Amino acid sequence: MREIQASDVIEAVAGMCMKANTELPADVRNKFEQAMAEEDSPAAKEVLRQLLENADISNDTKLPLCQDCGLAVFYVEVGEDVKVTGPGLREAINEGVRKGYGDGYLRKSACDPFTRKNTGDATPAVIHFDVVPGDSLRIAYMAKGGGSENMSRVTMLAPAQGWEGIKKFIVNRVAEAGPNPCPPTVIGVGIGGTFDHSAKIAKRALLRKLDDTHPDPKIADMEKELEQELNKLGIGPMGLGGKTTVLGVKMAVEPCHIASLPVAINVQCHSQRHEEVEL
Repeated sequence: MREIQASDVIEAVAGMCMKANTELPADVRNKFEQAMAEEDSPAAKEVLRQLLENADISNDTKLPLCQDCGLAVFYVEVGEDVKVTGPGLREAINEGVRKGYGDGYLRKSACDPFTRKNTGDATPAVIHFDVVPGDSLRIAYMAKGGGSENMSRVTMLAPAQGWEGIKKFIVNRVAEAGPNPCPPTVIGVGIGGTFDHSAKIAKRALLRKLDDTHPDPKIADMEKELEQELNKLGIGPMGLGGKTTVLGVKMAVEPCHIASLPVAINVQCHSQRHEEVEL
C-alpha cells in the first residue's frame, strides 16, 4: 500500500487552482489564433485579439483570466493501492481549494442556494471519485463559471429520435444560449447512462484537449459534424457574429437503458480552465 501525504494533495490542488485560473492552456490559445486567422468579421477578429491579449496579461501578472473563477469541480481517480494519510482525501482537496483561492486572490463563488450567503472560501468543491487499479492518484480540476454552467441542460429523448434528435437538441440549446456563456465556447456532450450520469460524463468530456481526436472514428465524425453545425449559427465571439461560435465539441458515449436516450450538454466558456496532476 502506497501512502500519499495529505499535505502533498493540498499543495497540488492549490497549485492547480491558481495555474488554471491564470494561464490559458496552449491548445485553447492555438484555437484562438487559428480562429482569428480564419475569421472574416472585423468584430470577431478584434474579440479574439482581445482574448489573446487578456491571456498574456493574466499570464504575466498572475491575475485571473476572468473575474468569475468558478465553482471548483474535480474528477479524482484513486488507485486501489493508495492511502492518503492525514485528514482524508476529500478534506485535503477542499483545503487545497481554500489555499489556492486564498493565496491566488481568486473570487470565491460558492454560496448557500437559498440565503445566497457566500461560504467565504470557495468550498465545498464538487468532487467525483473513481476507484481504479494501481497505486497512483490522479486529480483533474475544472473552474466552472456560472455564465456557462447556466446554459447547460439535460434531456431524456425517445430512443427513436436517435442522432438527429440529439443534434437538434444540442444545436437548439447553443442557439438559445446565444452570447450568455461567453463564446466561443467548448461543448461537452454526454450520451447514455442515466439522467444524472449523462450530465457527469458531459462535463468530464471537457477535460479533453481541444486538438485531440476521439478514438472511436464514428464518434469523432459526430463531434466534427456538431462543431460544423454549431459554427454555422453565426453567434461568433462574444455574440458579435462570426464563424467561431464554438472552439470544439467533445462527446462521451456510454450504454443506456433500452427505453431511454439521456443526452446532456455542458457548456464551457472560452477560457476552458482546467488542470491535472498525478501523485
